[in-house]
Amino acid sequence: MRVIPVIDLKGGQVVRAMRGERALYQPLRSPLTAGSAPVAVIDGFLRLAAFRAIYVADLDAIMGQGSHEREISALAQRYPGLEFLVDAGARNGDGLRRWLAVAANIAAVAGSETLAETHCLAELADNPRIVLSLDFRGREFLGPPELWAAPETWPQRVIVMTLASVGSHGGPDWHRLREVAAMGQGRQIIGAGGVRDSHDLAALAETGTAAVLIASALHDQRLTQTDLADYLD
Repeated sequence: MRVIPVIDLKGGQVVRAMRGERALYQPLRSPLTAGSAPVAVIDGFLRLAAFRAIYVADLDAIMGQGSHEREISALAQRYPGLEFLVDAGARNGDGLRRWLAVAANIAAVAGSETLAETHCLAELADNPRIVLSLDFRGREFLGPPELWAAPETWPQRVIVMTLASVGSHGGPDWHRLREVAAMGQGRQIIGAGGVRDSHDLAALAETGTAAVLIASALHDQRLTQTDLADYLD
């Protein structure tokens, strides 16, 4: 299992996510970095551990209030050895393909919350740089019902994004992770939200989870370099 750090971009800065209440997110303050600029935050992550991927949520694009395309493109060029999983609120196949064209080390995330056309996933499912994020708020699935009903159209990497758990230190959404893993039939499942400490990492690894997205537990120093050493490949 691999740990993938998260940066949430809003107004050009990395912000601290909390339970999906995006209007309340504030610029990040963390002992890992001297500021909230994306480069400073990524450098802070890399000083902590040799991570191989970064998840980027362009909150302005997701909320229809702008875009960080230029900034994300610059990050991909600055860190060619990192894979960037980018959720920028794509609504259709054209939006996903646009990100694939930006840089070879960018994977385009199709967030169910914003995806308006689902047929594009079947068309792009064999592309290893397409990632599906199944987004949930509480028990509610945020996305087209036909997407949830057709797991055969999902790409090989699937994020289980429980927004209410983000930044909560409440623990992973075990029920939803098991449900999606059963539906996905061998797909790589990526957990997101709620990881508290090394015990959660070990438990996720035991379930066969392929990767986990983490921000708060890193910034709050609940995970040390030693804790992370087994989750970098």
